[in-house]
Amino acid sequence: MRYFLDTEYDGFGGRLLSLALVPEDEGDEEFYVILAPAEAQSDWVGRNVIPYLHHVPEGLKEAPMSPGDAAHALAHYLAHDAAPEICADWPEDLAHFARLLVTGPGVMVRVPPFTLRLLDMTGFSTATNSAVPHNALHDARALREHVTKHLEGIDGAG
Repeated sequence: MRYFLDTEYDGFGGRLLSLALVPEDEGDEEFYVILAPAEAQSDWVGRNVIPYLHHVPEGLKEAPMSPGDAAHALAHYLAHDAAPEICADWPEDLAHFARLLVTGPGVMVRVPPFTLRLLDMTGFSTATNSAVPHNALHDARALREHVTKHLEGIDGAG
Protein backbone atom coordinates (compact mmCIF):
# COMPACT_ATOMS: atom_id res chain seq x y z
CA MET A 1 0.00 0.00 0.00
CA ARG A 2 1.09 3.57 -0.59
CA TYR A 3 1.37 5.95 2.37
CA PHE A 4 2.01 9.67 2.33
CA LEU A 5 4.51 10.93 4.88
CA ASP A 6 5.06 14.28 6.50
CA THR A 7 7.16 15.22 9.49
CA GLU A 8 7.76 18.29 11.58
CA TYR A 9 11.22 18.87 12.96
CA ASP A 10 13.09 21.57 14.78
CA GLY A 11 14.69 23.53 11.96
CA PHE A 12 17.27 22.42 9.41
CA GLY A 13 18.83 19.17 10.62
CA GLY A 14 16.80 19.44 13.83
CA ARG A 15 15.18 16.86 16.06
CA LEU A 16 12.00 15.10 14.90
CA LEU A 17 8.90 16.57 16.59
CA SER A 18 6.05 14.69 14.87
CA LEU A 19 5.46 12.19 12.09
CA ALA A 20 2.35 11.23 10.14
CA LEU A 21 1.55 8.54 7.60
CA VAL A 22 -1.74 8.58 5.76
CA PRO A 23 -2.72 5.70 3.49
CA GLU A 24 -3.71 6.27 -0.10
CA ASP A 25 -7.26 5.11 0.66
CA GLU A 26 -8.89 7.83 2.77
CA GLY A 27 -10.96 5.46 4.89
CA ASP A 28 -7.98 3.48 6.17
CA GLU A 29 -6.31 4.09 9.52
CA GLU A 30 -3.84 6.98 9.75
CA PHE A 31 -0.72 7.15 11.91
CA TYR A 32 0.36 10.21 13.88
CA VAL A 33 2.88 10.54 16.66
CA ILE A 34 4.35 13.44 18.62
CA LEU A 35 7.79 12.92 20.09
CA ALA A 36 8.63 14.08 23.59
CA PRO A 37 9.65 16.62 24.61
CA ALA A 38 7.74 18.76 22.14
CA GLU A 39 9.61 22.00 22.62
CA ALA A 40 11.50 23.95 20.00
CA GLN A 41 14.99 25.34 19.73
CA SER A 42 13.98 27.39 16.68
CA ASP A 43 11.80 30.48 17.23
CA TRP A 44 10.00 29.88 13.90
CA VAL A 45 9.15 26.31 14.90
CA GLY A 46 8.04 27.53 18.33
CA ARG A 47 5.55 29.90 16.68
CA ASN A 48 4.45 27.89 13.65
CA VAL A 49 4.67 24.19 14.57
CA ILE A 50 4.51 23.56 18.32
CA PRO A 51 1.10 25.26 18.84
CA TYR A 52 -0.45 22.97 16.19
CA LEU A 53 0.97 19.57 17.15
CA HIS A 54 -2.26 18.50 18.88
CA HIS A 55 -4.65 19.80 16.17
CA VAL A 56 -5.71 16.31 15.10
CA PRO A 57 -8.89 14.24 15.41
CA GLU A 58 -9.64 12.94 18.90
CA GLY A 59 -8.84 9.34 17.97
CA LEU A 60 -5.28 10.29 17.00
CA LYS A 61 -4.52 12.48 20.01
CA GLU A 62 -1.78 10.72 21.90
CA ALA A 63 0.54 11.87 24.61
CA PRO A 64 4.02 12.65 23.32
CA MET A 65 6.16 9.50 23.07
CA SER A 66 9.82 8.74 23.44
CA PRO A 67 11.55 8.02 20.13
CA GLY A 68 11.73 4.32 21.07
CA ASP A 69 8.02 4.10 21.81
CA ALA A 70 7.24 6.01 18.61
CA ALA A 71 9.41 3.59 16.62
CA HIS A 72 7.56 0.59 18.08
CA ALA A 73 4.19 2.23 17.36
CA LEU A 74 5.28 2.86 13.77
CA ALA A 75 6.46 -0.74 13.37
CA HIS A 76 3.14 -1.98 14.73
CA TYR A 77 1.25 0.27 12.30
CA LEU A 78 3.20 -1.02 9.29
CA ALA A 79 3.27 -4.68 10.37
CA HIS A 80 0.09 -5.59 8.48
CA ASP A 81 1.48 -4.42 5.12
CA ALA A 82 3.82 -6.78 3.26
CA ALA A 83 5.47 -4.05 1.15
CA PRO A 84 4.59 -0.46 2.10
CA GLU A 85 5.58 2.40 -0.16
CA ILE A 86 6.34 5.59 1.76
CA CYS A 87 5.99 8.75 -0.36
CA ALA A 88 7.12 12.23 0.61
CA ASP A 89 7.71 15.57 -1.04
CA TRP A 90 10.84 16.46 0.92
CA PRO A 91 13.99 14.36 1.49
CA GLU A 92 14.29 15.28 5.17
CA ASP A 93 10.88 13.67 5.80
CA LEU A 94 12.21 10.38 4.43
CA ALA A 95 15.42 10.74 6.45
CA HIS A 96 13.48 11.29 9.70
CA PHE A 97 11.24 8.30 8.92
CA ALA A 98 14.25 6.04 8.40
CA ARG A 99 16.11 7.42 11.43
CA LEU A 100 13.13 6.78 13.70
CA LEU A 101 13.40 3.05 12.96
CA VAL A 102 16.85 2.93 14.59
CA THR A 103 16.42 2.50 18.33
CA GLY A 104 20.03 2.03 19.40
CA PRO A 105 23.51 1.10 18.20
CA GLY A 106 22.96 -1.71 15.70
CA VAL A 107 19.29 -2.06 16.74
CA MET A 108 16.15 -1.22 14.79
CA VAL A 109 12.47 -2.02 15.08
CA ARG A 110 11.24 -4.82 12.85
CA VAL A 111 9.31 -3.55 9.84
CA PRO A 112 8.36 -5.17 6.55
CA PRO A 113 10.54 -4.42 3.53
CA PHE A 114 9.49 -0.98 2.28
CA THR A 115 10.14 1.49 -0.51
CA LEU A 116 10.88 5.15 0.08
CA ARG A 117 9.79 7.41 -2.78
CA LEU A 118 10.62 11.09 -3.13
CA LEU A 119 7.97 12.77 -5.27
CA ASP A 120 8.76 15.74 -7.48
CA MET A 121 6.24 18.25 -6.16
CA THR A 122 7.70 21.38 -7.73
CA GLY A 123 5.20 24.21 -7.33
CA PHE A 124 3.14 22.43 -4.65
CA SER A 125 3.24 23.37 -0.97
CA THR A 126 1.71 21.07 1.63
CA ALA A 127 1.50 23.95 4.10
CA THR A 128 -0.40 26.15 1.63
CA ASN A 129 -2.86 23.34 0.89
CA SER A 130 -3.17 21.95 4.43
CA ALA A 131 -6.18 22.39 6.72
CA VAL A 132 -3.70 22.99 9.57
CA PRO A 133 -0.37 24.15 8.09
CA HIS A 134 2.78 22.74 9.67
CA ASN A 135 0.91 19.89 11.33
CA ALA A 136 2.35 16.63 9.97
CA LEU A 137 -1.01 14.84 9.78
CA HIS A 138 -2.81 17.60 7.93
CA ASP A 139 0.17 18.21 5.64
CA ALA A 140 0.36 14.47 4.79
CA ARG A 141 -3.37 14.54 3.98
CA ALA A 142 -2.82 17.55 1.69
CA LEU A 143 -0.02 15.68 -0.07
CA ARG A 144 -2.23 12.62 -0.54
CA GLU A 145 -5.07 14.72 -1.90
CA HIS A 146 -2.85 16.52 -4.37
CA VAL A 147 -1.12 13.38 -5.61
CA THR A 148 -4.27 11.29 -5.97
CA LYS A 149 -6.25 14.06 -7.69
CA HIS A 150 -3.62 15.72 -9.87
CA LEU A 151 -0.81 13.29 -10.51
CA GLU A 152 -2.64 10.01 -11.09
CA GLY A 153 -0.98 7.93 -13.77
CA ILE A 154 2.48 9.46 -13.24
CA ASP A 155 5.03 6.84 -12.20
CA GLY A 156 5.26 6.83 -8.45
CA ALA A 157 2.37 9.20 -7.92
CA GLY A 158 -0.86 7.51 -8.79
